[in-house]
Amino acid sequence: MLESTITSKGQTTLPKYVRELLGLSCGEKVRYLIVGDEVRLVRPRKVMSLCGSMPHSGAPISLEEMNQAVRDSAADRHQGKR
Repeated sequence: MLESTITSKGQTTLPKYVRELLGLSCGEKVRYLIVGDEVRLVRPRKVMSLCGSMPHSGAPISLEEMNQAVRDSAADRHQGKR
């Protein structure tokens, strides 16, 4: 298990092994994911890295149709249909 010390300003240094493991370099950002009493340090992903992660087969639909589908689903859940 790796450790680092928190300074009087609330700062800490990520151990070199952690930086290398996450592929982080100077100036990059990290995210803190709080799960119960644990904090997980994660590397942010760029939005474009999600491109193609949810393939869709069929004809494209409009933004208005997507919004209506979300409203319908929310209404169904509110009425206990799902």
